[in-house]
Amino acid sequence: MPNEYKNLHFIDKENFPYIYERDVDVPLKTFETGLIRVNVYRPKDSESGVKYPVLVTYGPYGKDAYYETFRKPSFDEVNPEHKSPHSAWETPDPQYWTARGYAVVRADERGIGQSPGVMDTMSRGTSEAFFDVVEWSASQPWSNGKVGLLGISYYAGSQWRVAARKPKGLAAIVPWEGMSDYYRDRVRHGDFWWNLQVIPNQYGKARKEGAPFDETREGRLSDEELQANLNDQTVDTPKYKFRDEEYYKNRDYNLEDIEVPLLSVANWGGILLHLRGNVEGYVHAGSPIKYLRFITGRHDLPFYYTEEAQLQQSFLDAFLKGEDKVGWSQPGKVPPVSVVLREGDVGFNNASAERVYKRREESSWPLPSTQYRRFHLTPSSHLTLDAPSPTSASSTLEYQALDSSPAGILQFSTPPFTNRAEFTGHITAHLHVSLAADPPSPTTPSDLDLFLTLRHLSPDGKEVFYTGTAGDPVPLCKGWLRVSLRATNAAHPYHRPYLPHREYFRSDVQAVRPGEVYEVDVEVWPTNVVVSPGGKLVLEVSGADTQGTGIFKHEHPEDRKPEVFRGLNRIHFGEGRENYVVLPFIPGEDSRLEG
Repeated sequence: MPNEYKNLHFIDKENFPYIYERDVDVPLKTFETGLIRVNVYRPKDSESGVKYPVLVTYGPYGKDAYYETFRKPSFDEVNPEHKSPHSAWETPDPQYWTARGYAVVRADERGIGQSPGVMDTMSRGTSEAFFDVVEWSASQPWSNGKVGLLGISYYAGSQWRVAARKPKGLAAIVPWEGMSDYYRDRVRHGDFWWNLQVIPNQYGKARKEGAPFDETREGRLSDEELQANLNDQTVDTPKYKFRDEEYYKNRDYNLEDIEVPLLSVANWGGILLHLRGNVEGYVHAGSPIKYLRFITGRHDLPFYYTEEAQLQQSFLDAFLKGEDKVGWSQPGKVPPVSVVLREGDVGFNNASAERVYKRREESSWPLPSTQYRRFHLTPSSHLTLDAPSPTSASSTLEYQALDSSPAGILQFSTPPFTNRAEFTGHITAHLHVSLAADPPSPTTPSDLDLFLTLRHLSPDGKEVFYTGTAGDPVPLCKGWLRVSLRATNAAHPYHRPYLPHREYFRSDVQAVRPGEVYEVDVEVWPTNVVVSPGGKLVLEVSGADTQGTGIFKHEHPEDRKPEVFRGLNRIHFGEGRENYVVLPFIPGEDSRLEG
């Protein structure tokens, strides 16, 4: 039987430098009935009537899960200013923020932790529950009526969705490395996090010994009840393939509906998770006041760097306290785009070394000086600014699909750059491709997956690696396309010459037949690099994950069936078959291209 709701509220006014309230009930009333449970951390003088702005997080990782227990190696490296008895993964630290004049509300998402209901992450239903949490936070007697959203990853991705619903009291959001488009940003990039960090914290589920999650204080549910209350991403992702299916429609919303001031923080190293979402979220949000900031470093640590926390506070103070010391609230006073420039080989997963990267402020995104330059692929595996002759002889290069060894990879390299050259922005590859059966294989392929990677070689020929999400070495960027879903919608307002827009509807599926050549445009995620004289860029084409994928693998047996994809993939050259990658060159006195 479902658990009977109990009064679990606990309050401690003595043992911390703030008031700590655990398991406060937030009634759901706008879209559904039920409740969400939150923890509240507020300055002690809020008891005597002083009101404070509120920072809210809402997500699946456990409002009570202590950061050190949840992810000790990460916690050990966190800035000590952000360590307290109530530190939690990817969320603002209560001790730090209450000392700076904020209350903090941390919610267990619906169906997770101590919040009953259906567990259905990033869905319309859970976003609507978040709506009620925001409005509740704004209406409390210790609140000044203004709410800000601040958090990393899931705690950032959930911000876009609730902000589009315009809850009363929401005054600003800071989505720090958080996807904005569920389908395009993350849905095929593995479910490594789900079984480790989410499923074990389902409401009513027995906790394993040593787990960082508290037992559900209202008791356990039966296996049948747990299953009925669960929408499992590891099941749903391969089951639902198209954006016009109800599963994805239920996760859709309009970025243009967001009106509050926002600071979107994107990490150049997040090449398989959040980078695209932060950029596109910034571009399409309807907010009159919005900012895009690029950073480097691991996914978990920069949020807590001293200078980044000070920036967060400066932005939030402007809109939640009316204390704007730098001009965030004055359009044009603060440059809307701030770019960190990755120049030189400083290694990876080394925060202090990355501090040599310079930062530059810009007036818009894409950068206004961008020149989109075509680098042409050649049958001799070169990447050149010279266009092929219109009478070039026909030829092909081929590789094994589903193979990440050298037999499954083609690489096209520029000559050494003569001058320093900066590339910052969006990338698109234009290719002519086909598939064919591999004679030893008993099956004939019927689809083709393109995996593209852009790599940077230093003047001494060594690949320059950058810090990835998990601290792993990653290349500049990656992009993907399933050729049966090659159709673009040029009439859509999101379609741009440098970024093709696809609907990914069931009606968009087109046949892929062996021997036929298909002309396709492949979106590659945005990047930044400054190439030194003597350095090179390398475009890699494959039919499987290659170095730099890390934990974000594309290997689900239902999604990547060998009988569908195994075979030979080919790139075709010759008359009428121009293959190239469009790179966003940024000219300047010290940034020049030959040709």
